[in-house]
Amino acid sequence: MLLSTLFFALLNVCVKLLPHLPPLEIIFFRSVLSLALSYGALRQARVQPWGQPGSRFYLLSRGTTGALALVLYFYTLQTMPLASAVTIQYLAPIFTAVLGIFIVKEKVQPWQWAFFLLSFGGVVLVKGVDTRIEPLYLAMGVASAVFSGLSYNSIRKLGGREHPMVIVLFSQLVVVPFSAVYCLMHWTTPVGWQDWGVLLLTGIFTQLSQVYKTKAYQAGPLASISSLDYLGILYALGLGFTFFGETFGLPSYAGMALVLLGVALNAAYTFRQARRPVPASPVVEEVAA
Repeated sequence: MLLSTLFFALLNVCVKLLPHLPPLEIIFFRSVLSLALSYGALRQARVQPWGQPGSRFYLLSRGTTGALALVLYFYTLQTMPLASAVTIQYLAPIFTAVLGIFIVKEKVQPWQWAFFLLSFGGVVLVKGVDTRIEPLYLAMGVASAVFSGLSYNSIRKLGGREHPMVIVLFSQLVVVPFSAVYCLMHWTTPVGWQDWGVLLLTGIFTQLSQVYKTKAYQAGPLASISSLDYLGILYALGLGFTFFGETFGLPSYAGMALVLLGVALNAAYTFRQARRPVPASPVVEEVAA
């Protein structure tokens, strides 16, 4: 999950370096490359690329909700400061955990709700003090987070039944036709080798991020895995300052600190719960005696 977050942060920089290209055109290029890489890897591994019949509903659900989340998120990346867009997107782990109660029947402990609310308060604080965020783009960011939560729950429902690359492949199968139609009607030609190089990097970073994230969500509990997403805010702050000279006031930094504090407390709580010994049942004790 840490590797996934790093590559996703680099993807964010690539998108922000292409403000003159429509987000759906960027999505088209990165999805075509990711589709080719995924299919090639599956063929080499001799894995059936279309998945099992019983898994296809969740594979298509993952692809559809992931595509909607991505389109909305790319729009916010191009219209907001990098760290602000990323911070709002970090509502996704909260929606993931809440939706997971109903979709995959995973419980969230009371203390974890408190930690989520702490992180959510940080997001609200960042929005409240950053006047560069328009309400429309804020709504798009929140909607993107909701669709991301649905997408991650679809991955969790699949569990280990499908190869991670199959899940990534289906995501691109949904995105490519949708974005291709838009490109046919609203084509903007990339300028020079710089644009083409950045577009190539978006595909590579997307592939690496999705593969590692899929493996993480297949293996671990939603509430603990999704909280690690928040660590990407550190990347966003550093990369936003390095590439775009973005700075923030003290209240914004305080809000981001609350986000990270909620993550750290949730991670520590989850680790502590995992190390607690499981009490033996009376039946087991009787047999042991």
